[in-house]
Amino acid sequence: MTPTRETVLAALRCITDPRTGSDLISADIIRALTVENGRIRFVMEVDRGDGETMEAVRVETVTALEALVGPGNVIAVLTAENRTAPPPDPGVRKSSGEPRPLKGVKAIIAVASGKGGVGKSTVSANLAVALAALGRRTGMLDADVYGPSQPRMLGVSGRPASPDGRTILPLRNHGVTLMSIGLMTREDEAVVWRGPMLMGALQQMLRQVQWGQLDVLIVDLPPGTGDVQMTLAQQTSVAGAILVSTPQDIALLDARKAIDMFRKMKTPVLGMIENMSTHICRRCGHEEHVFGHGGARADAERLGLPFLGEIPLDIDIRLAADGGAPIVVSKPESPQARAFLGIARKLIDDDIV
Repeated sequence: MTPTRETVLAALRCITDPRTGSDLISADIIRALTVENGRIRFVMEVDRGDGETMEAVRVETVTALEALVGPGNVIAVLTAENRTAPPPDPGVRKSSGEPRPLKGVKAIIAVASGKGGVGKSTVSANLAVALAALGRRTGMLDADVYGPSQPRMLGVSGRPASPDGRTILPLRNHGVTLMSIGLMTREDEAVVWRGPMLMGALQQMLRQVQWGQLDVLIVDLPPGTGDVQMTLAQQTSVAGAILVSTPQDIALLDARKAIDMFRKMKTPVLGMIENMSTHICRRCGHEEHVFGHGGARADAERLGLPFLGEIPLDIDIRLAADGGAPIVVSKPESPQARAFLGIARKLIDDDIV
């Protein structure tokens, strides 16, 4: 019998939180519980000092739930935060040690933007499949936890499995190995997590996923200059960041802030990409610069950064992304696909990947 949410909740009520003596549901530590297609996923949110104690409870919980759905069908993430500590000084950010490499991954490239809506995720997806098409073993981490879009763009709809309740097996399509929180939730389900839970999930998606041997891992970051960007830069060895911006002044203003953040984090900035750079009318062939033109190139030159290329504003790019087969895959000989492939070749020629 396929378990229901109620069945899972009942099982969780049979497991005791050793800190309080109450069951896990009464202790109010279960978050983001999903029961779907015979698989169970959830987060256990505990105080930082209780991490070691509650790891044993996490293992016990996984074992109990696997009795309902079978081995490998339960993923439980333990996140630990200090709920009682005073809020940190917003002007002080402490690193949690030297950045560490990711086992089996030669280079990590972060794709970032100062603001949302500039096409960062579309660029990330096409860049990943372009690198794969050029022979690089490529992975994609969708770190935009609140707005994960890579499962849709890369045409992946399955659910990750876990052989031991801890190691996560990613999925693969178009030559790209993918992990995203969007693979663990429904497409229309909001991820309502506080910052510490977000950071814990990011680290576990990085380090508990069985990535295998990769030449490059593309990390699709959320927009802005927040916790995800800083956690990645402080805790993981990143080869560099690529900034995506439209040509308009307001997007470039935020892109400059993102560049400044990466420099403060001592993360190399590999260059800038101008997205939605130009639009060609399909009826008359007229070229129009809807958002302006050349702003990202000018900013890159002024800041001493490489300019990696221009991507047009084109409906085929949007349709391909919505359809789960990026333009590099669906129309590899098109001018739009060649623009992405050109950027990928630059990264290879510069010996970055």
